[in-house]
Amino acid sequence: MHRYDGRFPKNLNFSNLFSGRGVSMWETCSVQLNVRLPRDIAAQAEEVQKSDPEFLSRVVLYGLTRRSIYRHLREQGQDTTQTPVEEAPQAVS
Repeated sequence: MHRYDGRFPKNLNFSNLFSGRGVSMWETCSVQLNVRLPRDIAAQAEEVQKSDPEFLSRVVLYGLTRRSIYRHLREQGQDTTQTPVEEAPQAVS
């Protein structure tokens, strides 16, 4: 079993994660999000939104990208575990 060491492989290709959606991963559009956060975190988020909105965009992009990668890898793992396993041949006595 391969353990993830925290480094991205050099040949990692994210394009297949977003393929079939009809748009490039890097085409952007503005979205309005409404989330419930603890008050202290909400205050920090509002401050960051005012002072450095690009940072907040990168944080959201990072989180959603991780989620997409996780789902993709989980689906790949399910695909391999759901394939029928052939029974080993039985000895004839």
